[in-house]
Amino acid sequence: MIVAFSVSPSGGDPDGGVSEAVARAVKVVRESGLPNSTNAMFTNIEGEWDEVMDVVKRAVEAAGAGSARVGLVLKADIRPGFEGQLEAKVDRVEAHLRES
Repeated sequence: MIVAFSVSPSGGDPDGGVSEAVARAVKVVRESGLPNSTNAMFTNIEGEWDEVMDVVKRAVEAAGAGSARVGLVLKADIRPGFEGQLEAKVDRVEAHLRES
């Protein structure tokens, strides 16, 4: 499964910035050892259901440290029997773009 998620803590930093809190969440994901990528809007992580959800939970907790509230947006692609799709899905799109 691939999960794309974003966390947005509030009520902690009086300036309203979330980059430090998001960095804490991304650190948890990167240290998990699971395939992942981060872009301007989401962090993507790939693995089995239980391991991915555990990492997401720990990332939310890390981002929320010191905040009164954390918003979580999560989208999952649940496709049993498939691995390596974090890159393969993008590769398929890129192949189509090269053809056109």
